Amino acid sequence: MNITINSARLTNELTALAGFSAAPAPAVTRIVFSDQDLQARAWFKDLCTQAGLEPREDAVGNTFARWVGTDPTLPAVGTGSHIDAIPHSGRFDGTVGVLGGLEAIRALQEAGVRPRRSIELLLFTSEEPTRFGIGCLGSRLLSGSLPPAAGETLRDKDGNSLNTVRTQAGFSGALESVRLPPDYYSAFLELHIEQGPLLEERNMPLGVVTAIAAPASVRVIIEGQGGHAGAVLMPNRHDAFLAAAEIALALEAAAKSSGAIDSVATTGVCDVFPGAVSSIPSRVRLEADIRDVNAERRDGMVRSLEKACRAVAARRGVTVQTETLNQDAPAICDPALVTILTKACADFPFDRMVSRAYHDSLFMSRLFPVAMLFIPCHKGYSHRPDEYASPEAIARGVLVLAKALEKAAAA
Repeated sequence: MNITINSARLTNELTALAGFSAAPAPAVTRIVFSDQDLQARAWFKDLCTQAGLEPREDAVGNTFARWVGTDPTLPAVGTGSHIDAIPHSGRFDGTVGVLGGLEAIRALQEAGVRPRRSIELLLFTSEEPTRFGIGCLGSRLLSGSLPPAAGETLRDKDGNSLNTVRTQAGFSGALESVRLPPDYYSAFLELHIEQGPLLEERNMPLGVVTAIAAPASVRVIIEGQGGHAGAVLMPNRHDAFLAAAEIALALEAAAKSSGAIDSVATTGVCDVFPGAVSSIPSRVRLEADIRDVNAERRDGMVRSLEKACRAVAARRGVTVQTETLNQDAPAICDPALVTILTKACADFPFDRMVSRAYHDSLFMSRLFPVAMLFIPCHKGYSHRPDEYASPEAIARGVLVLAKALEKAAAA
């Protein structure tokens, strides 16, 4: 069967979607439930309706568009990603999986395919943590990984609760209703840009993901003693920033000594108080992201961080408190779906690889078999305006996705 991807149509739609932005081109800013996000959702639903799909939305705005199969009683095959974008980011993160999923369905329709199982396109709400401080909000709720009480406990920077904001955006109903039953999907496949440089460096057009790393996010508060930068002698200091620096370096050492290339740790926040050049830092807030595809190694790095905090506190005469913000379990992609993807890649070279970024598929894996397909992006750039995936790379990924969806839907 000849499946043809309309690359020009898809490129035009990706360009149009990038236009729903609070930042000037080429940057994209599209925060969940903002005017730009709601306008983009309405535009997307129109595209789905034009393709003969049946759209619906749940209480948090996850949007489903179903191509009904010949046996609609069977669990469906799902595909999709997200369209929200952090401030001043790019146009391909998530959107390739959403619009690419739509193009894959249209290509199958135009090739005369009649799937046995329904194929459903899913636009996840708020994969990015920008507004409510937690990533993969929609998929966490879909999988039951986040309690419905989060509707009140999660708040944006203005103090508005998730329940308030979603209701104002037109998404009502109990958050309990968002969770999907475990037999809703027989398989879920997500197409995504790699967001890293490996595929491009290896001149490899495709990556079949075998595991998805997940972070532990840890907040560290160091309390020292402030004072005048000139008047307090060095032997008498309890500098909170220097203690924080030691802790950050200890975390780096833990990641480097784990024995695995997949262990990574990043201290991405260092908030120093009072922040004056002539004042000894008295308080520092660190936030660290610790990831691995192996939960035992990842949690070992967390323990190393906590051990370093105790040692630095004793040596420097400061107090250190740690708080684990989240500690999600990594995911292993379903072997049968990985096989389907590798067979769909038959005409192209590909690498098996892990996803070091986490995605909505991580949480969908709590209920359903999942797999992911990566395409290369220029220099691995992502979350920045010069994020780029070529039309050829996107079309290739969509073609493989379409073939995989056809196979999974025939089962």
